[in-house]
Amino acid sequence: MSWFALGSYRAGAELRPALVLAPDRVHDLAALWEGPLPDLVTLLTGHEEELVRLAEAAAARTDLPDHSAELAEPYRPGRIFAAASNFVDHADEMGTVLAAKADSQPYVFMKADSAVVGPGRDVVMPAGTRQLDWEVELAAVIGRGGRHIPAERALEHVAGYSILNDVSARDLNMRDDFPFTFDWFRGKCFDTFAPFGPWVVPARFVRDPQHVALRLAVNGQIMQDGKTNEMIFTLAEQIAYLSSILTLRPGDVIATGTPDGVGMGRGVYLSSGDVMRAEIDGIGVLENPVIQE
Repeated sequence: MSWFALGSYRAGAELRPALVLAPDRVHDLAALWEGPLPDLVTLLTGHEEELVRLAEAAAARTDLPDHSAELAEPYRPGRIFAAASNFVDHADEMGTVLAAKADSQPYVFMKADSAVVGPGRDVVMPAGTRQLDWEVELAAVIGRGGRHIPAERALEHVAGYSILNDVSARDLNMRDDFPFTFDWFRGKCFDTFAPFGPWVVPARFVRDPQHVALRLAVNGQIMQDGKTNEMIFTLAEQIAYLSSILTLRPGDVIATGTPDGVGMGRGVYLSSGDVMRAEIDGIGVLENPVIQE
């Protein structure tokens, strides 16, 4: 099997598990699976060969209902770790002066699970911001948790890959009523500020996460166009760093950083009615419209 993915689709108010064979071939996984169905992360880490056989059998059928029009977020991760200023050119456009890699470590912040929305869902622009911004990022889904994971073994802990758009209210990242200056919680964690999806691709289909192209367009105009080999800290190094602080858990998501081309670097920001289209080769497309609160 050359490619498949796992995700979810909406059936009324219910989220149903999905087997994705192509952007226009999204099938009900529970209807195809025999017996109790494990969660998405457990499927990717403990049942991969069964999934391969199931995907091959499903690909040969023409009688399966398609649910591509009802795609939802693949699942709702309990913890989202996001790497800041992990591309040199992005740091430069933001005016961030970085120490040499040898003298520094990854800078990581967290986004709330309530910020997650799936493909096609609205990103809601808060009334208090005029500087709503985009950031396309390769998202790694942890399949096997652990503490003190060495970088050379780190990718063995990744179950799959997806796309995360780290939406940010740049003006709300700053504060003048406290001496701390930055408030990344307020700028990054509003509801809908973490579009995620459109599905999770098993790690076996992304042979090297450091050689993946990623792009983001707004209203059809390409804003970001980069490659993950431009990262300062690789995904493996990020996993090693995070696991030196806490125990990583299955289902954790690591958003690995964004290339240059964000709105703040251009002096251009999102408005109600805009449409963001994030795309990563080998994974898919995540498109979300913007509406005003």
